[in-house]
Amino acid sequence: MAVPGWERAVRLLLCGVGIALSVYAYHVETSRERDANYTALCDINPSISCSKVFTSRWGRGFGLVEQILGRQSFLNQPNSVFGILFYGLQVLLGFSGSVGAAAALLGTSLVSIAGSLYLAYILFYVLEDFCVICVTTYALNFCLLLLNLKRLASLRAPPKKQKNKRKKN
Repeated sequence: MAVPGWERAVRLLLCGVGIALSVYAYHVETSRERDANYTALCDINPSISCSKVFTSRWGRGFGLVEQILGRQSFLNQPNSVFGILFYGLQVLLGFSGSVGAAAALLGTSLVSIAGSLYLAYILFYVLEDFCVICVTTYALNFCLLLLNLKRLASLRAPPKKQKNKRKKN
């Protein structure tokens, strides 16, 4: 099945914004690690601070990898790196019209929603912060989930019958 043009455009827009935000988050985290006085554009006040979130223990490996595999593990990357990979995968798989690609898109979206819910809990209840970049990526992930659900539903729907047009004599 060919991927509809509107779906491709929406996916590219959502993932483009997601990649841009993830790259910016990576920049903020690495800049803050090099310079403790660095102030990001998204650091609005002490309770609305993305750099506080990105440099917290939950900003790398979701706060879990270090606890399980250790600080030096290759998988203990900034969450923004996982975001770049996720959005890149969504774009690449989005070009395929196969049911397998649609299932992979949906599966990775469900994982991203689980991660978003977990990180939103950490953001609001543990760090007691608000991160504009984070909340925007949660919204992007939700929109991608809806897009991927629609894709899978359209692939599983029975084909539409074409009307038989008769020639008038």
